[in-house]
Amino acid sequence: MKKKLIYSLVATSILFVGCSEDFLNPVRNTNVLTTEDISNFSDENPALVAGTLEGISSYMVEPGGVTGNRHYDFGQKGVDIFLDILSSDMALSANSYGWYQNTANLVSTVDYSRQENTIMWNYYYKIINISNNVIQSLGGNDAVPTSTEARHSMGQAKAFRAYAYFYLTQIFQRSYDPSQNILPYYDGEVSELGKVPASQIYSLILSDLTDAISLLDDYSRDLKHKIDKNVAKGLLAYTYAAMGDYANAKIVSDDIINNSGYPLTTKDQLAYPGVGSGFNDVNTPSWMWGYDITPEMGQQLINWWGQIDYYTYSYAWAGDRKSIDTNLLSNIPSGDVRRTQFGTSGTTNRMPINKFFDPGRTAGGQQTITTDYIFMRIEEFYLLSAEASAKTGDEATAKDRLKSLLEIRLAGGATAADAYVNPLSGQALKDAIYTQTRIELWGEGKSYLALKRNQATVTRGTNHVFRAGETFVYDSDEMSFQIPQSEMNNNPLITTQN
Repeated sequence: MKKKLIYSLVATSILFVGCSEDFLNPVRNTNVLTTEDISNFSDENPALVAGTLEGISSYMVEPGGVTGNRHYDFGQKGVDIFLDILSSDMALSANSYGWYQNTANLVSTVDYSRQENTIMWNYYYKIINISNNVIQSLGGNDAVPTSTEARHSMGQAKAFRAYAYFYLTQIFQRSYDPSQNILPYYDGEVSELGKVPASQIYSLILSDLTDAISLLDDYSRDLKHKIDKNVAKGLLAYTYAAMGDYANAKIVSDDIINNSGYPLTTKDQLAYPGVGSGFNDVNTPSWMWGYDITPEMGQQLINWWGQIDYYTYSYAWAGDRKSIDTNLLSNIPSGDVRRTQFGTSGTTNRMPINKFFDPGRTAGGQQTITTDYIFMRIEEFYLLSAEASAKTGDEATAKDRLKSLLEIRLAGGATAADAYVNPLSGQALKDAIYTQTRIELWGEGKSYLALKRNQATVTRGTNHVFRAGETFVYDSDEMSFQIPQSEMNNNPLITTQN
């Protein structure tokens, strides 16, 4: 009980701290735990460090975590919607309340004064600063803690820092260029307020994740919102792929598939009315990383489910429809269970009513949110392995990985999967893997990462309220967000926008 109370107090302290400047402010705030506080008491009570890490996880799902009250500000899943809409695979197909109109109309990505840029920038840099506090309290970047608990805390803190920097690179750099100056750099020991080269950021990400995997090797978590070595491996695989290092992306993805023990999502779990369907339960065996949303958290309107789920009392039900892009939908054959994830007529046409839903399935019925958040699942690494295999010339493995997924999803099972995959080779195989990634992970915040990796061009379907039928290249100005005006105004060492 005492340990749980400390977790709660530390997590609350973190959530009410401001953004990066608050952590660097020399004026002592006695209501906030500092690096010095954590360091002074971590040996006596390791629960302080654990509570700080718990605070990062809580911040990942905190309604209004950056702004306090904006209804598209709710942590990682809030970012996921921005990115899914930007990728164009998620269509804003009705716009009654306007929360996503600036993203959907590609205004936010060319105007650094828009709030969306600030939300993402502050969200990730806050996680970096909290992670730096933990790392420094445990001895610094080069320290290897001797106690088991401290080792595990160091591993999780480094993984969180890497996670935040990884997303910043994806969101604020148009395409991978190691020599381009892209972001300020803070590692708890070095602070560079001007932009540093992408290579410096990626070097820290790779180092942090490699360290985390080692430090967490014997760690067994009790809750899926905590980072373990498999989640760290997943982030590492994504990082290698974003850098174009597909040889290493393949090695890490295959390691996750072969050694993590996570099974593929079953056909029933993929779509209603299958047993276990709804993508709403963190205990689903294929989920690697997620968050258990409980009634005690009191989450209601400001929530991912409210923006996506027709069966939750919020915006998707009331008139801000998020639907699958018509062009992408046309690539899903009628015998594929994933086509049934989306509505086919009336108000809910093309909305994900059979993929993401409150189990009560009453329109606007769920008011206090109890449906869970997904951050990562095993299918991502079957697809990433397939992509990496195809791009390194190992087409046999690429086809095997793709078949493993499709034989569960296609009506004809293994026979249908063979018929689809076997004729593919070269660019056609790579294109098919990219398409299957977009279909499989629709609404899970991963399509944008695939768009960037595959240097793709996207043409919007007919059901977008804004800019339907228009075509955008992955590295065009509209496809990446801007370093926000607040940072440009307050940080004199940042002299130019992206």
